[in-house]
Order: sequence, then structure tokens, then C-alpha cells
Amino acid sequence: MRFGIYTEIQSWPGPGPRRVYAETLEQVENADRLGYDTFSVIEHYFWENFSISTDPLSFFAAAAQRTRRIVFRTLLHTLPLHNPTVLASRIAAADILLEGRYEFGVGRGHGWLPPKAGIPLGETQGRYDEGLDVLLLALENERFSYDGRFWKIDDGHVVPRPDRRFRIFVGGTSDATYERAGRRGWGVAVPPLLPYAALERQLDLYRASCAEAGHDPDIVWIHAVHIDEDRDTALREAEEGITRFFRAQAVASPELASKEELEAAGYGFYASGILEHVAAMPYQEVVEGDYVWVGTPEDIVERVAAIRDLCPGLTEVAIVANAGGAVHWKAIKAQELFAEHVIPAFRDAAP
Repeated sequence: MRFGIYTEIQSWPGPGPRRVYAETLEQVENADRLGYDTFSVIEHYFWENFSISTDPLSFFAAAAQRTRRIVFRTLLHTLPLHNPTVLASRIAAADILLEGRYEFGVGRGHGWLPPKAGIPLGETQGRYDEGLDVLLLALENERFSYDGRFWKIDDGHVVPRPDRRFRIFVGGTSDATYERAGRRGWGVAVPPLLPYAALERQLDLYRASCAEAGHDPDIVWIHAVHIDEDRDTALREAEEGITRFFRAQAVASPELASKEELEAAGYGFYASGILEHVAAMPYQEVVEGDYVWVGTPEDIVERVAAIRDLCPGLTEVAIVANAGGAVHWKAIKAQELFAEHVIPAFRDAAP
């Protein structure tokens, strides 16, 4: 099993973006030193409490100068907001600068993003589908053409040319996403803040699609984590960050389109009220309901073992150590204690 770090780079009132970026870079450097396998960052725009990670490739280029082995991963590139040939070119160039330490995910993005980027909500699915087709053509072929509704390309090509195939991920909550990933042999990154039961059916669809297509499942489990040798201390230290992490899920909800528009565009999840419900959950319920992992090293080992046993095809556990813009020392502490006490319990163990 591999282990990684995931962050949304949230910027809550106080430190300011410059300090948040600087501290997150220190967290990458620390994760590399401790032996974590991956460092994943969201791509997100327009709402700082949710994320100020508007350009993960630039962030990774800076982080690469301070690290030696850790692999960088964007979760996810929001395809409807990109020209796919330009994105393919940027990915290829970044992979050179990162010396092959790059992999990425693709997605349609949160339902509140398209209108702020000037994209009609009803176009996002078509732009995602076509954008994904073009992105893969550009990455995998020296020359390509495409004739679609949004993109028409004659004898296209990108420079620099990618010299390898990338490990690709998807994420989200729709059945179609998991079925497509299984057919294509892609990995899936399970969104944070959800217990296993919430996505068990979709993961079963993914595993079935993988089996039908002859692929091995590749599931990355993402969960917010805080650890201390004393359980009460862990719970006390994590409360502010975890509470803000959950509040951030609904920070843009007032900006959402109407329920009818969301459902018509395939964004029914955002019209369901789930995000508002999650944001309002009491802290103790969040911890006890397995939405986050907070406790002693023994508690966290038990939680990781439980998800390993529940989830066939699990290949990686990625922790959110700075959930809700947690104070820097708390993020470092969570990284350190997880690496010291939890990872060794699984690194060499048979599934």
C-alpha cells in the first residue's frame, strides 16, 4: 500500500495566501523527507476558503526544487475550464520539469465553478466529454484531428511531446464516472469527507467495470487525519480545522444555480442538500461517523486497517493533514506521527 498527502490549500482569515503557499511547500518538503509516496493538490478557483490552488502545475514546479522522490498529482484538472490542447502542452512541459514525477486526474469540477468562469452550466458535460477526448488524443498521438461541438482541430499536435503514458485518475460521485474509469483502466480518488458506505455502490461498479475490461482496480482513499498520543488532545487540536474543512463544502452553495438547472445539467448532487447537511454536522458526529480520522496512533491504524479490509482494490491512503487551513505545526505533527506510527504497520504487510 502507498501513502500520500492531499491538500486543498484552503486560505482562511489570518495568514494570507503568501504564507499559506509557503507553509504548504514546507509540508511537501517534509512529506518527501518522511517517505510519503505522493502529494496531491486540488485545482479550484474563485473561493479562497475552499481553495487557492488555482495552478497546481506552478505549485509543483516550485515544490520539485525542494524534494527528491515524491510524486505530484493534480486532483483534478477541471476540464470544462481548459483548452484541452493547451492543457496537454502544459502537462507535457511540467512532466519534464518534474522529471517524470507527475500524474493527474480529470473531472467536470464543482457545480459552482462554471458560471463564474463564464461557462453555461448546461455545456459542462459536453465540454468535459470532448475535452477529455482531445486531451488524450493530444497526449497519446503525434498528430491528431477532432471534429466536435466545442473543439474542431485539424492536424493538431503539441510541443513538447510527452514521452510516456500518464497514470490518470477520476473522482466524483456519479455512476458514469466510476464505470468509465474501470473500462479505461484509470484510478479513482475517493472524495474526502465520505465514509465507505456513501460510495460503496459506485466502487462496486468500478471494480466490476475493471474486471470486465481486464484491469486491476486502483483506488486512492482520501481522509482528513490528526493524531496525538493522547486522544483528548488530538480531538481538541483538530476541532477548529476539521470544523472549517466541513464548512468549506458549502461555502459556495449560495452561488449555485437553481435546483432545476443543476439537475438538468447533471449536477443533481449539488441540488440534493448533501453539502449543506455535511457542513452543519456536529464535530463529534463527524469523528464518530468515520468522516475523518482523529485519535491516537492506535486509533488511526485501526481505521486504516478497516478501510483496507472493506475496500478491495485499495492501493493508496492519502491523508489531509492541513484540513480547514489547520495551523502549520499541526499539519507537520500529523504528517510526522502518521509516518512514524501508522505507515510502518502497513508498508510491508500483505493485503
